[in-house]
Amino acid sequence: MINKKEILETIQMIESQHLDVRTITMAISLFDCIDSSPKSTAQKVYDKICRLAQNLVAVGNDISSDYGIPIVNKRISVTPISLIGANNLGYLEIAKALDKAAEDTGVD
Repeated sequence: MINKKEILETIQMIESQHLDVRTITMAISLFDCIDSSPKSTAQKVYDKICRLAQNLVAVGNDISSDYGIPIVNKRISVTPISLIGANNLGYLEIAKALDKAAEDTGVD
């Protein structure tokens, strides 16, 4: 059971010692995005990340507000691109899709 002293200590840590949650991370497997063309693979990567992570930043901010502890970074972790890129052209297309998905979802 949490007592008043522990609550006050936590508030003090947040205010004076700048306690925060450094990062929340959503892990996404991209293996099901592999396709025969780099462009199609990149589009599937973009679509999947945007679909799954569209609310990540908002939910992180809500959690931060609910508990009163700042969450510094909201990020996404994905399958290593070397495992789904297929060839050198695939890496560039997927990198562009990742950048756009990060921008569109608002993650760090």
